[in-house]
Amino acid sequence: MDIILVPGFWLDASSWSEVTLPLVAAGHRVHPLTLPGKQSPDASRAGIGLRDHIDAVVDTIDALDGPVVLVGHSGGGAIIYGAIDERPDRVSRAIYVDSGPLAAGGVINNELPADGDDVPLPSWETFDDADLTDLTDELRAEFRARAIPEPRGVAYDAQQLSNESRFEVPTTIIACEFPSSQILEWIQGNHPYVAELARIRDVEYVDLPTGHWPQFTRPVELGAELLAAVSRES
Repeated sequence: MDIILVPGFWLDASSWSEVTLPLVAAGHRVHPLTLPGKQSPDASRAGIGLRDHIDAVVDTIDALDGPVVLVGHSGGGAIIYGAIDERPDRVSRAIYVDSGPLAAGGVINNELPADGDDVPLPSWETFDDADLTDLTDELRAEFRARAIPEPRGVAYDAQQLSNESRFEVPTTIIACEFPSSQILEWIQGNHPYVAELARIRDVEYVDLPTGHWPQFTRPVELGAELLAAVSRES
C-alpha cells in the first residue's frame, strides 16, 4: 500500500522518520511529505495557502498507481481532507492523528500570531497542558530546533469542499489529547467541532493517550497503530 503522510504545523517529512519504520518493515511504501514553503526556515512562504498544500497532496496521489492511504497529523488533517474531496475514489482510508476533518468554511487556526508570511512556532505557554503531555524538555528543545514556520495562508485560509463522496472514505481517528469517548460525546451533543466528522459513514476510533505530538512522544506506538489501520486496507 502507498501511504502518504502529511505533517502538522511547523514540521516536515522528517518528523515521521521513527513512525514509518514498522510500515516499511511490513512492505508498505511510505511517502512523507514536506509541503510548499516548509523546505527550510529560510524558504519563501509568500503567497502559499491552504490550497497549495492540498494540491501538493493531490499531486502525490496522482503520481502513484492504485489506492492510497492518507495520514494527517494536526493541521495536516485539514489538508488530507481537502485532498480526499478532490480524489475520494483514490483514497482507501484516511487516518487522522490527533486531528480530524475540517468542514467547508473552517480554518485551521487563524488565532496563531503571524509575522508577515510566516507563522512561527509559538512559545510553549501558548499551548494547553494537554497538548504538551509527555513532551519532555529534551523533546521540546528538539522540536523547536527543527521547527519551520508555517505559511500564514495555510493557517488562515478557509477550507473549500464540494464532493460529498468524501463522506464515503473509511476513516480512523487516533485520539491522543482527548479520549475517543469524549469525541463521541461531542458527536452525540452535536458539537460544531465534530460536525464534519459526524457526517462520515465509516469511522473507527483508536486511543493513544499522550500529547499533541505522538510522533515524538510515542512514535513506536503510533507506528503500530498506523500499521494496524493500514493492514485493514491491504
